[in-house]
Amino acid sequence: MAAPGTRSCSLSGLLPAQTSLEYALLDAVTQEEKNNLVYQYLQKVDGWEQDLLVPEFPEGLEWLNTEEPISVYKDLCGKVVIFDFFTYCCINCIHLLPDLHALEHSYSDKDGLLIVGVHSAKFPNEKVLDNIKSAVLRYNITHPVVNDADASLWQELEVSCWPTLVILGPRGNMLFSLIGEGHKDKLFLYISIALKYYKDRGQIRDNKIGIKLYKDSLPPSPLLFPGKVTVDHISKRLVIADTGHHRILVVWENGQIQYSIGGPNPGRKDGIFSESAFNSPQGVAIMNNIIYVADTENHLIRKIDLEAEMVSTVAGIGIQGTDKEGGAKGEQQPISSPWDVVFGRSGLEVQRDDILWIAMAGTHQIWALLLDSGRLPKKNELKKGTCLRFAGSGNEENRNNAYPHKAGFAQPSGLSLAPEDPWNCLFVADSESSTVRTVSLKDGAVKHLVGGERDPMNLFAFGDVDGVGMDAKLQHPLGVTWDKKRNLLYVTDSYNHKIKVVDPKTKNCTTLAGTGDASNISSSFTESTFNEPGGLCIGENGQLLYVADTNNHQIKVMDLETKTISVLPVFTSENAMVDGPFLAEEQKTVPKLPKSAPVISLPPVAASPGQTLQFKLRLDLPSGTKLTEGVASCWFLTAEGNEWLLQGQTPSGEIENISNQPTISLQVPGDCLSPEAVVSISVFLYYCSADGSACMMKGILFSQPLQITSAQHGSSAPVELKYVF
Repeated sequence: MAAPGTRSCSLSGLLPAQTSLEYALLDAVTQEEKNNLVYQYLQKVDGWEQDLLVPEFPEGLEWLNTEEPISVYKDLCGKVVIFDFFTYCCINCIHLLPDLHALEHSYSDKDGLLIVGVHSAKFPNEKVLDNIKSAVLRYNITHPVVNDADASLWQELEVSCWPTLVILGPRGNMLFSLIGEGHKDKLFLYISIALKYYKDRGQIRDNKIGIKLYKDSLPPSPLLFPGKVTVDHISKRLVIADTGHHRILVVWENGQIQYSIGGPNPGRKDGIFSESAFNSPQGVAIMNNIIYVADTENHLIRKIDLEAEMVSTVAGIGIQGTDKEGGAKGEQQPISSPWDVVFGRSGLEVQRDDILWIAMAGTHQIWALLLDSGRLPKKNELKKGTCLRFAGSGNEENRNNAYPHKAGFAQPSGLSLAPEDPWNCLFVADSESSTVRTVSLKDGAVKHLVGGERDPMNLFAFGDVDGVGMDAKLQHPLGVTWDKKRNLLYVTDSYNHKIKVVDPKTKNCTTLAGTGDASNISSSFTESTFNEPGGLCIGENGQLLYVADTNNHQIKVMDLETKTISVLPVFTSENAMVDGPFLAEEQKTVPKLPKSAPVISLPPVAASPGQTLQFKLRLDLPSGTKLTEGVASCWFLTAEGNEWLLQGQTPSGEIENISNQPTISLQVPGDCLSPEAVVSISVFLYYCSADGSACMMKGILFSQPLQITSAQHGSSAPVELKYVF
């Protein structure tokens, strides 16, 4: 069918007829009555003199999960189509995805239904295709998605809210719109009757759309979108929410896995570790061999007992709740998308943690789960197991207030506790307002710390600006952690791809690490990069900061003393990567060095098991030359005769910029098979003269002897690998 040129209409054209339908549906009693009402509505809309037609997709848009760009009036003719206008940070959009998954399970494109995600970004970071790719993987979106970065379709149809569903008939004619979440029954009703109506008229085609899932092109990796990380200060283990693999990992300091619980597929099941299942878990907190988990997409709080090796549910009923007050016993209390958890105490006189604080992103509130009988500020005595709202009205706002129930949050996603005076508060990463807030543990008062602006309804006051209080700007921060040693707060400024540090006394917020580029370089604080880091925690002695670098699928280790960053290798006790081999780019065969390649013997370095060594490349090209474009210069780690040194390490990498060369990390394994070893770093540089008239390759080998002793050597400065070609 030919496209109808520029003739198109906004959603307002549907409003009168659809409003009448929805009022009539309220009075309908039986399912047959409802079906008939929708069928009659479609007869009316389908009989209009002129269709309300959607515009064609503009040329040049970027598509995911398809073999080629889709045309409304070529590919979608003969289909009932749902346009899902979404932005990937939006919790309401995330809540809608299970309804769409269920619909796709009931009806395929062969049945005549197709869903198209129309990504219309809120934040600038969300306009970038690579970031949308990560979201498509993270949320297991398998239908076509178009990156409408300039919101052209959004504006032409006059869409006003995330999420919005627009349902089309087989001519590109608009039939229904649904705004917001929570319309599953109505969505299924409209789609089932629309398919029947148009099949009765012979207008449904059973042709298949060319689907090519982005996730099928990716190699396996040991972590997949890790959301949060925490540290057990007693055993020095880390707990990682391996969100994309739907599991919880407990790992030793060197990255060796002790427990893998749940995964690799989403599910909801309590019981022994080998049978338990999670669905996109986020926040984790550990105490006395007990882990509490924000099981986000199951809308549950789970409890992992490491001694009994059992998983149980302590809050939530497994479906999204709308209750904004709470007060029931945990297992009977519906909750909505918990995103982070942290331990706390109900009073200064209490000797142990008896509260689990919850960032309830789905209802824009802070909740509490009583781990023992106790009381919250301005509350009577509460029984053990009670789960209830502590702060936040439930309205999505950036509203501070001395009365906690009158304050407003906007998708709180990270929590950290500072129980000592003068702070005595919860720090909250309030992602959709792009702020960090505080909640007093004395009276529940909610106050501003950094980011945002004064208007509580303005959720678009974001940016990337170091400054004080509201002069500082963040972009969708997801994590916070308190450094009691230095009285500083660290923040994952997720959409700015940075780690920032806040002094709560002065409200000064500055960049600690990250250039702002969404990439994966581990080097010094000023040269390193992240990709939407989601969570972080600080080690016991305050020296190391562990960061869940979500879209890089890694845990980064920031040394606050040496100001360097390395990657935590994640591997099993059998020295094998958990979910498959190294990424494809790490499986390269080491090329043979030219005979003319210089060999640089370095002085021996003393190291201890578990210590991370770093090697900083400092190579200079001849004057008037540059790296060859399109050919990857690279480095390789080898340890001939001592291959055990490299288990779980990153053995190779690329050199993308001669002015910003990488730092290579090597963590000495906890179990060393030899007190002496030699590590070799081979480097291959491909470069050309500035005018491109001549290109060449040069190689060099650095030989680094290691002397491994049980004595702890602490942190050492990176070894500089210098050479001038």
